Amino acid sequence: MKRLAALLSLIVCITVHAQYSPQRFPVIPKPQTLLPLGGEFAMSNAVTLVLDNKSLKKECEQFRAQAKQLHGLDLRYGKLSGFEPCIFVVADSFGLPPEGYELFVNSEGINLYGTRAGIFYGLQTILQLIQHGTNANSLIVPSCSIIDYPRFSWRGMHLDVARHFFPKENVKDYIRYMAMYKMNTFHWHLTDDQGWRIEIKKYPLLTGVGGWRKHTLVGHYSEEPDVYDEKQHGGFYTQAEISEIIRFADSLHITIVPEIEMPGHASAMLTAYPYLGNTNGPYQVQGTWGVFTEVLAPKDSTFEFLQNVLTEVAALFPGKYIHIGGDECPKDEWSASPFCQNLIRTNNLKDEQGLQSWFVHRIVAFLATKGKNAIGWDEILEGGLPAGAAVMSWRGEDGGIAAARSAHNVVMTPGGYCYIDHYQSRNAGEPLAIGGYLPIEKVYSYDPVPAILNASERKYIMGVQGNLWTEYIPTFSQVQYMLFPRIAALAEVAWSNKQNSNYENFVPRITAHMLYYDKMQVNYSRAMFEINSRYESAGESGMFVHLSTLSSSGEIHFARHGNIPDADGEKYIAPIFLLHADTLTAAVYRSGERISPYFSQTFAANRALGKPVTLRKGPSPSYNTGGAMTLVDGIKGRTPWTGAEWLGWWGDTLDATIDLGKVDTVKSVRLVTLQDQGSWIYYPQEVNVFLSEDGVNFTSASTELNQTNTPENRAYFWYIKAKKARYVRVVAYGKGMIPPGKSGAGYPAWLFASEIIIQ
Repeated sequence: MKRLAALLSLIVCITVHAQYSPQRFPVIPKPQTLLPLGGEFAMSNAVTLVLDNKSLKKECEQFRAQAKQLHGLDLRYGKLSGFEPCIFVVADSFGLPPEGYELFVNSEGINLYGTRAGIFYGLQTILQLIQHGTNANSLIVPSCSIIDYPRFSWRGMHLDVARHFFPKENVKDYIRYMAMYKMNTFHWHLTDDQGWRIEIKKYPLLTGVGGWRKHTLVGHYSEEPDVYDEKQHGGFYTQAEISEIIRFADSLHITIVPEIEMPGHASAMLTAYPYLGNTNGPYQVQGTWGVFTEVLAPKDSTFEFLQNVLTEVAALFPGKYIHIGGDECPKDEWSASPFCQNLIRTNNLKDEQGLQSWFVHRIVAFLATKGKNAIGWDEILEGGLPAGAAVMSWRGEDGGIAAARSAHNVVMTPGGYCYIDHYQSRNAGEPLAIGGYLPIEKVYSYDPVPAILNASERKYIMGVQGNLWTEYIPTFSQVQYMLFPRIAALAEVAWSNKQNSNYENFVPRITAHMLYYDKMQVNYSRAMFEINSRYESAGESGMFVHLSTLSSSGEIHFARHGNIPDADGEKYIAPIFLLHADTLTAAVYRSGERISPYFSQTFAANRALGKPVTLRKGPSPSYNTGGAMTLVDGIKGRTPWTGAEWLGWWGDTLDATIDLGKVDTVKSVRLVTLQDQGSWIYYPQEVNVFLSEDGVNFTSASTELNQTNTPENRAYFWYIKAKKARYVRVVAYGKGMIPPGKSGAGYPAWLFASEIIIQ
């Protein structure tokens, strides 16, 4: 009856529909339906929270704290009356989907209905709607009617605390950030080669020995020689602390999924208890990154140990799922072990992949006895997936597609869209990262449901998750920087209807949220407002450089020849024509003041600059930022690589043809490639060059092929033998399978290329 009265009040009092604008309704994630209405509700300390059930205070406490922090409001609880302005909160779903809510705002008050989780999310929406009125000292909530619920049940964020440890208060902050954006699953990566972070009472050496490493790698994994800081690093969470964090997360309607890695990524476990290994060691808690050949032995004593560990983990965490890892498990030790080979024969297993599947089956079956479901990285598909196991698809979407077609639940988390440890800016001043380029607009573009799946298969896609690995993230301030604002983009992917969302509408909303970040004193990236560049062929000569920025105000000014632009310098009004070697520098200016970092790019001219280029097969979507023009834009990819200046093929061939526009003498052809074995990137095993005058009949020019390596782990594969040609075709064959003993052994290697240089 109260809801009916509120609806009637809304109909009577609101007669004018207002225009929707993202500035007026800066809600993230975007609601399923939002009907703008005329008028507004005045927010002040006179407004009370009226609850139809006192137990809803749990949902309201976070709201009250945020209202004070973000808006300076000190809201109190009150009783329903016809005289005091209030936010009326009713825990009744009225047939809404799980986690759904309805929100009605008019000049007389705010009415919120929903499931208990929906109430919490509706309060978050109210927080985001509070804004300054016409009087700068006044606060209002614009009138509207919202019906909202999530698209996916799994809206996750992951945090790796094994590579770098963060105290419990940092973990709580991370969970708070998730709650702001209606995310509901925290994937807590607690164990790895570099540290064991969860107290297991039966095995105290896991934290006493495995929780500490003697030093940590300085710089990037690809740099040689290795340099270490010689500082002990470590730490762990007691079970009491973990229980405290679980209760805190529960108060914010967030479920925690712990990850205990097995059978690979086990160096910390093996250092603490060497008898779990296939050899006598010696073992150490690793101070560097990558994949290590030391893995668990699939023997009874190992399973007894793991079952005891998982018994304590299952008792701690009330959620449905426990993550068992399963990724990047080299098989070298199993191949060399007579015990493992006998186990393969005894159990009629095909090979070592089958042995890993057998291992996973045993763990999954044990977890079932504890009332838990296992979830693992997509490698657990190899050799057959046990019933009840769910998959996190990280190596692209293929694993998730295969799992869904086999009627297994899936969380999509492909590296090219969801790994927020990748660079988010092309700016050379970015903090060191593992590699890859993931700007916020690419995060926002992701759709977790592959179009190739049919309706019955799509129901197995539980949702999407962002992953934050911390090899190169030693401080929580840097965690914040990598997280914000990309978490907001992923939250909208996870919650909102894809058909009703677009990036242009998202930009002004996330701009408004940056005011919240300032008040929260979090370190966040402003990369989305930097100057971006795009390159376009100018046909037979040179290329056009397009500059753009998402800054809501200001003008781009640029200078050539490495000069520094100023507010009185040349204004960018059209694409810049580039024919010769040059360095362009640009910045955004407003009222004579620079409001962006400098954009600076050096272009090395050659005969291929800006020429039309065609690829027989495109690169992986994960490494295809600039398209085919990347190969002829005059830019040699940087190292450590960001991914923005490199095209990447996974286990495939680069086959590019460049049209020089006319027949002329070709004196040399060079292909710039990259090697970073820790990231599975290898030089090509073979490069061939073909020349043609008509684009139809090509002749091989590969007899003079040479290779020159550089200290930056780049290689130039080049040909010198003057011939007449108009068309130049370069074919580079990838390494193939990564050899034993290397990171990613047994998987296809990546082939990265950034430029074809023709003289």
